[in-house]
Amino acid sequence: MMTAVGEPPELKKYSGTQRAAALLLALGQEHGIPIWQQLNDDEIRELSSSIASLGRVPAVVVEYLLGQFAGEVSSITTLHGSYETTERLLEGVLSPERVKDIMEDIRGPSGRTMWDKLSNVSEGVLAGYLKSEHPQTVAVILQKLKPDHSARVLAALPRDFGTEVVMRMLKTETVQKDVIVQVEQTLKTEFMTNLSRSQRRDPHEAMAELFNALDRSTEEAMLGALDQKAPEEAERIRALMFTFEDLANLLPSAIQVIVRNCNKRELALALKGAPEDMRRLFFGAMTERAAKLMRDDMAAMGPVRARECEAAQGNLVTLAKDLGERGEIMLADPKSDDAMIY
Repeated sequence: MMTAVGEPPELKKYSGTQRAAALLLALGQEHGIPIWQQLNDDEIRELSSSIASLGRVPAVVVEYLLGQFAGEVSSITTLHGSYETTERLLEGVLSPERVKDIMEDIRGPSGRTMWDKLSNVSEGVLAGYLKSEHPQTVAVILQKLKPDHSARVLAALPRDFGTEVVMRMLKTETVQKDVIVQVEQTLKTEFMTNLSRSQRRDPHEAMAELFNALDRSTEEAMLGALDQKAPEEAERIRALMFTFEDLANLLPSAIQVIVRNCNKRELALALKGAPEDMRRLFFGAMTERAAKLMRDDMAAMGPVRARECEAAQGNLVTLAKDLGERGEIMLADPKSDDAMIY
């Protein structure tokens, strides 16, 4: 048995759940079964989700977490948590039905019930699937969704088909429970499973989000280093990033919505560190009086740290993304000069 090692510095970046996930991943099926069997479904889902997104765990962290079992795993250089390793691990512990449900939960759109999950699927994707179903089935599904999402799906269906669905919805009385269960099961086995497989996230998208959250100097340094080692990867990340400068591509009406919803102190800070053309863009979305007050506020600030301006600009970008996801503004897709996304 190896002597226990001190707490490695790398351990600090792992949360309690992530540490438990790494430990269970290291224990594997044989040693982990007694632990998994004591957990409830919510705990299993939480740990399974953590394992699936864990990535690589350094050997020093593995050794520290295992403690008295360090001798057995001292030859392991890394662990790698993924959807596949999570599924294999659970298959040796739980029934196939429970494994399937848990993996669908951590892979598919978030939500506790099937109808919650469908509400997180874009109307275009859902309409594309439903247009090949029987109008009566579609009517049952739309009646179970939230009205605003149901309306967007209905609008995305072919006009004649959508009209037929509406007629069915008008004539549908209380739907028997067994019909709902059957429809729900079909959605789970046919639609959600295929959707989960087709929507596994591109790691470049995740990295673009991470880089968006970095301060400007760190972002530029990291991308610069990546340019030297993997220029194609760096270019793909840049193409997926949405930056403060990309706000210049928005429609004037979208800028007005951002101005109405933002913290005015943060807006002043963001514009303090912005080039003159960006300032003009935002001032043009304000009344003449509001623009003058904003300029006065910026002048009254005096010198400010660049990182404070960059943080405020990052918060404006986050606000713009949130407004876009809620459908309140249209965001210009940085990958295309013409395409628009919500």
